[in-house]
Amino acid sequence: MSDSGAPVTAADRLIEEIDRVVTERPLAVVAVFLLVTAGFAGGLTGIETSAGADQFTQDIPAQRALDDIDEEFETSIGGSATSAQVIVSDDNVLSRDALVRTLETQHRLESRSTLRVASTSSHADAIARQLDPDAANAAERRDAVAEATPAELRTAIADADAAGAIAAQVSVDYNPTAQAADTAIVGITYDLPDAATTTRVTELQTRSVEVVDSVPGNEAGENAILFGDGVLQSEITALLTDTAIIVFPAALILIVGFLIFAYRDPIDMAIGISALLISLLWTFGFMGYAGIPFSDSLVTVFPLLLAVGIDFGIHIVNRYREERATGTGIEASMRTTTDQLLIAFLLVTITTVFGLVSNVVSPFDPNRDFGIVAAAGITFTLVIFGVFLPAAKVLADRWRERLPIPEFGTTALGSGGSRLARVLHVGVDLSRIAPVAVVALLLVGGAVGGAYGTGVNTEFSEEAFFPDQDRLETYADLPEPFAPTEYTFLDVLTLFEEEFEQDFVGSVTLYVDQSVRDDDALELIDRTTRNPPDTFATTDDRRAQATSIVTVIEDRAERDPEFAALVERNDRLGNGVPDRNVDEVYDALLDSSAEGRARGYVAADRGSARIDYTIRPGVDNSEAVADVRALAERTPLEAVPTGSLVVNEAVIDLLTESAIRSLFAAFGLTALFLALSYAYLEGKAVYGLLNLVPVLVTVGLLVGSMRLFEIPLTPINAPILSVSIGLGVDYTVHFVHRFVDEYQAGLPIDEALDVTIAGTGGALTGSMLTTVSGLGVLWLAVIPLLRDFGVLLALGVFYAYLCSILLVPSLVVVWDRYGGIVGLGLDDGLRGSGAEGGR
Repeated sequence: MSDSGAPVTAADRLIEEIDRVVTERPLAVVAVFLLVTAGFAGGLTGIETSAGADQFTQDIPAQRALDDIDEEFETSIGGSATSAQVIVSDDNVLSRDALVRTLETQHRLESRSTLRVASTSSHADAIARQLDPDAANAAERRDAVAEATPAELRTAIADADAAGAIAAQVSVDYNPTAQAADTAIVGITYDLPDAATTTRVTELQTRSVEVVDSVPGNEAGENAILFGDGVLQSEITALLTDTAIIVFPAALILIVGFLIFAYRDPIDMAIGISALLISLLWTFGFMGYAGIPFSDSLVTVFPLLLAVGIDFGIHIVNRYREERATGTGIEASMRTTTDQLLIAFLLVTITTVFGLVSNVVSPFDPNRDFGIVAAAGITFTLVIFGVFLPAAKVLADRWRERLPIPEFGTTALGSGGSRLARVLHVGVDLSRIAPVAVVALLLVGGAVGGAYGTGVNTEFSEEAFFPDQDRLETYADLPEPFAPTEYTFLDVLTLFEEEFEQDFVGSVTLYVDQSVRDDDALELIDRTTRNPPDTFATTDDRRAQATSIVTVIEDRAERDPEFAALVERNDRLGNGVPDRNVDEVYDALLDSSAEGRARGYVAADRGSARIDYTIRPGVDNSEAVADVRALAERTPLEAVPTGSLVVNEAVIDLLTESAIRSLFAAFGLTALFLALSYAYLEGKAVYGLLNLVPVLVTVGLLVGSMRLFEIPLTPINAPILSVSIGLGVDYTVHFVHRFVDEYQAGLPIDEALDVTIAGTGGALTGSMLTTVSGLGVLWLAVIPLLRDFGVLLALGVFYAYLCSILLVPSLVVVWDRYGGIVGLGLDDGLRGSGAEGGR
């Protein structure tokens, strides 16, 4: 039994042991933590990086179909991971000089063995083959173009155009009569296995850029831009570095500035910052040892840890100063501080961990990693700020007493008659004037915000990970190292849209996962283009604008009379589509110059095929995806809808479901835990319920703000809903726990609220200002997704703070007045139990 007669719990014994170690052996505690920190530092070398949209598309059927297409067909959707393109620009890419420059580029790429380039292709290739069909390599084709007479070159261009080998590889401004265009694409295929790592692909493509730049007349990144999956992933990863270089210094300045305001003592601030750094280092080390890659999602973990760590640190120091101001000694003051705060810290940590761990049920690996890393980091933060910081503070104050070290700010924030104290008291004042009105107003506000927020947009695409172009231009004038990287993929997007009239994603695909050797296979493929939905672009005869093995056959038949005769002999319906002896048709097609194009739409073993449908410009992505899914359902073919749009829409569907599931899981676990904890610790579960009402208001206001500020729900910010529960509980637990302590010590409700707002309100304010500034600085990020996440986290903290300061006092008064009616009163039967013996 304790001195007050209350039973001694396991929590009491744990806190008593921490009290003893912290106050009796602080130097040993600090030394142990430093040794453990050195151990975690070993994990830093094992951290890898992962970035981009492909982190969120694993295990989605449409993505598996997309992977099958990459493996089985010559032409991949959006380009294979082991292929690249060089976009060349000139006054006229069909001029002799431009053709020679293009073929010289191909020659240097193919002849550099270390680049592992299997082949290259371009419009210049097709023209050179018309001049010299026997040219075996790019160098010989280059010479053929260089040596041709003007008349021979014009004829070769015309013949290549007639064979359909130019228009598909040059920009839409191509003029066959003038034989002119200003942009063209050179394809590059690397000789790499499908399992080649992104790092390897990135290395080869980066070195290829150097080779392209070595060709006279080429300026890499200007008139010759190499673009591929490796370059894209490399540049997206570079976005993380650019964001860190800009955000971290700004965050450091703001955080240090507000910590100076909160601590007002350089020694206390140094201890607090040391604890923050140790928390981050432990978390980074844990990632390295656990083999969890650093991704876009995990960028947000560290501001979150700073938020909780700053909160814990300010509360410890502030509460300790309250005790010291009464003349109590160092050890006794720290014992009182840890006795009161460690339980609150434990409640905050466990409820926050529930909010974070709920992301483990997410279908996305990065979100699961976020939940695991953040939960581990928050747990480390509890241990470091609950044990290390108090021990370091005791040790520092003992040295301060022995050495001539001057004292600086030693009063608690919000204490006395300061201006901050008067502002903080507004919530308590309102609880005395109109508590019911305050509670009703905020509850209605939260409910309206939540209802309004149900209309928030969802978004997912590779482009969502791209930087804000306007912000990049703004930051371009910054000195090194703050100036951002020059990102070529932004120029590539512009070129595709302006020169080739292609959106980054402008089509959907059916992957036909069955043999296409039966007599009716081609006829069935052709039928999928008849009576297309409104979202599909159409031809003049009201068919879907599609590309498939059928259209390849039709194009070849138009140019090759012999092949046309073969098609006609095997076309019983007379519609131009072979419906018998289709293997014979395939053989003839694959033996012709159309082999490369045909292999893009039928597998080598003819066990699968692919149909690409062009989407009408301006069509909503979700509508197009719904239509291709419906098409896959009604066709007799075994077809799987795929393509980037389909994959992205599948991610959005999972995203919404995951966010809602995580939110309910986090709230349910938090409610159960708080009710059981307060029933165990204080004998009354109602105190746990008091914490939940402000949290619901916080979540409602946050969801409403997402829609108001047009911030879409994305894979990066999806965890914010469940995390906001942990953040909300962080603030309300501190307030409610302090109130319960004062109330059960014998103070009337009004006085207990006065003491709580004077002692805890200041710490909450310091924590809020520091945290909001530290999280809000993500608004400076060059990646819009991270910018939005920072804004949402900052808003979540701010709303939680307002609810704890404004709502909780009135909620306590209202609950005291009316809770007893339903048997859920504050139960003053327990009051006075701690008045004599203390806690």
